[in-house]
Amino acid sequence: MSIPEIKRKNDAEVSQSGYFVRQTNQFIQTFGDGPDQLPIEANKYRLLWAPVCPWAHRSVIVRSLLGLEEVISLGTADPIRPKLDHIDWAFTLDKDDIDPVLGIHYIGEAYLNADPTYDRRPTVPALVDIATKKVVENDYHNLTYYLERDWKKFHKAGAPDLFPPALEQEIRDLNDIIFHDVNNGVYKAGFAKSQAAYEAAYDKVFARFDWLEERLAHQRYLHGNQMTDSDIRLYTTLARFDVAYYGAFHVNKKRLIDYPNLWAYARDLYQTPGFGDTTDFTAIKKHYFQSSHIDTADEVTKILPKGPDTSGWLEPHGRAEKFS
Repeated sequence: MSIPEIKRKNDAEVSQSGYFVRQTNQFIQTFGDGPDQLPIEANKYRLLWAPVCPWAHRSVIVRSLLGLEEVISLGTADPIRPKLDHIDWAFTLDKDDIDPVLGIHYIGEAYLNADPTYDRRPTVPALVDIATKKVVENDYHNLTYYLERDWKKFHKAGAPDLFPPALEQEIRDLNDIIFHDVNNGVYKAGFAKSQAAYEAAYDKVFARFDWLEERLAHQRYLHGNQMTDSDIRLYTTLARFDVAYYGAFHVNKKRLIDYPNLWAYARDLYQTPGFGDTTDFTAIKKHYFQSSHIDTADEVTKILPKGPDTSGWLEPHGRAEKFS
C-alpha cells in the first residue's frame, strides 16, 4: 500500500533571530446550520489526538466533562513520532497500525485527503469527517469554545458551563495571556535557537507563574469558584511541566511543586474526573525525551527519565474547603 507523504516546507518554525514561531492552523471552520458551517451531528466526526499534546488534551478534557464521548469518537496516536522523512503522528497503538474507524496509518493522511498540497506539520487535535476521512477542523484556539457552546444539545445532564456568556470576554482575555506566556511560552523557550530568544521566553513563563500563583491564592479557579475553559487550558501545561518541560525545555527556575497555590490548584483539577484520567505521564515523557520535534524526523535515542514521582498528584489539595 502506497501512503502519501507530506512535502513540508523547510521553514522549521524559527525566525532568523532564533525565536520559535508556531505555525498557523489551516482548517478553520465554525459549527452551525449555515452553508459554510460544519453540521452538528452525532457520530459524524472523529477527534484525533495524542495524549502528549497539550492543545489536543484540552479538547479531550472538555469532551469528557461535557459527556460528548457518545457523539464524537476518539482516535489516539502513538507518543513516539514515526520514522518518516516528514513529521507526523502514527496509529501504531492500534491493530495493524491503522486507525480502526478511518483506516489510515498516519494523521497526515487525513490532512492530505483534505488538501493534497498540504505542506505543514499535521497537528492535533484534528477533527475528521468520518465519511470523507478529511480533516475539517484543526483550530485548537477555538475548538473547545465550539464544543462548549455549539454542541450543547449533546451535553450530558449536569454538564458544567465552561464558557458562560457573562464571563466570555474575561475568559478570552485570560486565555490569550495563558497561551502566549505559558502554553506556547514553554515551547518558545524549548525550541529557541538563540540565547536571547530562550531567555526572553524563560523570563515570561516564570513571571506569569508568579502572577498566577498570587491570583490562585484568593480563589479556587482562575475566574472565581467556577471552573471554566481557562482552567483547562492552564492545566494542560501544568500537568506537563515537572515531568517534561522543566528538563526537556530548560524552563528550570522552579518546578510546579515549588508553587504552593499553583500546585494545589493543579492537584484539584487532576483529581476531577476528566482531567487526571486523561493525563498520561508516561506518554508525555516518552514524547518529550525520546521522540523527534520541530526540525527533524530522525530517530532519537535518548534516556527516558525515571522520575519525577507523580504520586503526589493524588495528595489532598484542600482547595474545596478553603474556598467553600
